[in-house]
Amino acid sequence: MTDRILIIDFGSQVTQLIARRVRESGVYCEIVPFNRTEGLLDTFKPKGIILSGSPASTTGIGSPRADDWVFTCGLPVLGICYGEQTMCAQLGGKVESSEEREFGRAVITVTEDCKLFEGLFTVDEQEPVWMSHGDRVVAIPEGFKVVAVSRNAPFAAIADETRNFYGIQFHAEVAHTPRGRDMLRNFTHVICGCKGDWTMAAFRENEIAKVREQVGSGKVICGLSGGVDSSVVAVLLHEAIGDQLQCVFVDTGLLRAGEAEQVVNLFRHHYNIPLVHVDAGELFLGKLDGISDPEQKRKIIGATFIDVFEAEAKKIGGAGFLAQGTLYPDVIESVSFTGGPSVTIKSHHNVGGLPERMNMKLVEPLRELFKDEVRVLGKELGLPEEFVSRHPFPGPGLAIRVPGEITREKLELLRKADTIYLEEIRHAGLYHDIWQAFAVLLPVRTVGVMGDERTYDYVCALRAVTSTDGMTADYYPFSHDFLSHVSTRIINEVRGINRVVYDVTSKPPGTIEWE
Repeated sequence: MTDRILIIDFGSQVTQLIARRVRESGVYCEIVPFNRTEGLLDTFKPKGIILSGSPASTTGIGSPRADDWVFTCGLPVLGICYGEQTMCAQLGGKVESSEEREFGRAVITVTEDCKLFEGLFTVDEQEPVWMSHGDRVVAIPEGFKVVAVSRNAPFAAIADETRNFYGIQFHAEVAHTPRGRDMLRNFTHVICGCKGDWTMAAFRENEIAKVREQVGSGKVICGLSGGVDSSVVAVLLHEAIGDQLQCVFVDTGLLRAGEAEQVVNLFRHHYNIPLVHVDAGELFLGKLDGISDPEQKRKIIGATFIDVFEAEAKKIGGAGFLAQGTLYPDVIESVSFTGGPSVTIKSHHNVGGLPERMNMKLVEPLRELFKDEVRVLGKELGLPEEFVSRHPFPGPGLAIRVPGEITREKLELLRKADTIYLEEIRHAGLYHDIWQAFAVLLPVRTVGVMGDERTYDYVCALRAVTSTDGMTADYYPFSHDFLSHVSTRIINEVRGINRVVYDVTSKPPGTIEWE
């Protein structure tokens, strides 16, 4: 990976989208907080710099700024929204609060040619973009020219092509700016001169070499959850170090129907990876007996998982390394200048807390990847398509899809309903159009009539959302015929459920999971 782009984050909710767009064009990039960029010119060696948006105002006291070296190092710089504003403010321009704000769809008019628009727009052409700003640039620094305007932004895009500095008031990284992806590609490939040679095959070979160098002849323990992340880690490590890897699969008794058997079969029989299968369902259900608070459930599951995993690791003995499926969003959260809950998140479905307790070093080969990139790597490694493309599954498993107290009866009802729901989604050809779909067994019983008899059974809620990264989501618009068919199947085939409802809440204000 010789070509790298540095993304300096000022706190925007969509900074990760910038990184996704850059990587999609074959250029490796990383996100760093604005206050942690010292020394990166020498250590990271970027070919260009992108300044993100921000909820802050450049007119406010103490608002974030880019380090001075960003503008004196000779590298191309692209400022997006707040990035444009701080570039102007720091280089001698002027930014003011605007009474007329721009939020949502807007139209820019191209006023001059520039490399950022090369092959995309002609002068006087109009183009839809996505705006989200309260401040606006009112004077640009010396050396800049205006290359696009909008109704409320007289400096919607600016360029200093002598220094290769560019600023755009709109968000090129979001899907609502149709040709924003192409503008970012122009910046990385045309302006910065990146070759776009970062591929998953190259990443695979690079990570295998890094793992071999880190581990040497040591032994690695990997906790398998049955999810995509830990599965990809296991296969990658096995390819790198073979039988020096020992996997431990803790079956919490909270997985979906047939899931434990699928994991054991895939890794023990298909890949021939050394695997310890711990059936700890009775232990977990015993610890959860009578517990209804969702946060308490999560803490119990996380703590019990660590106890079981640690006990099995001690039985194996001799391992100096612990493998985790840490992804790049978790890394970003952990170094964010605004703080982040990554440690709490990871402790539920990985082995957070164990390295310190067991005096082991971490091996995290996925820590530079986003979720969709992990799936691509999984395919590169030969994992079955149906396994790699599975919907995300929460670390606490079905425990947070049974609001209230958990019982074996409730878990069995939920497994049956969930299986029917996913079967019908696959049968309708909708599985890959949906980010995540699942059933929830509500702690509510309602009166029904079945076969002229009164019933008093549970309510099942169905949830399906579309999303790109799980940070925001909207419900999937199933047809009424589809929902009616699924409801009929569940009520007829799952004795104990007599009512089915569909959740049409977006995120925000709701979350994807119910607990």
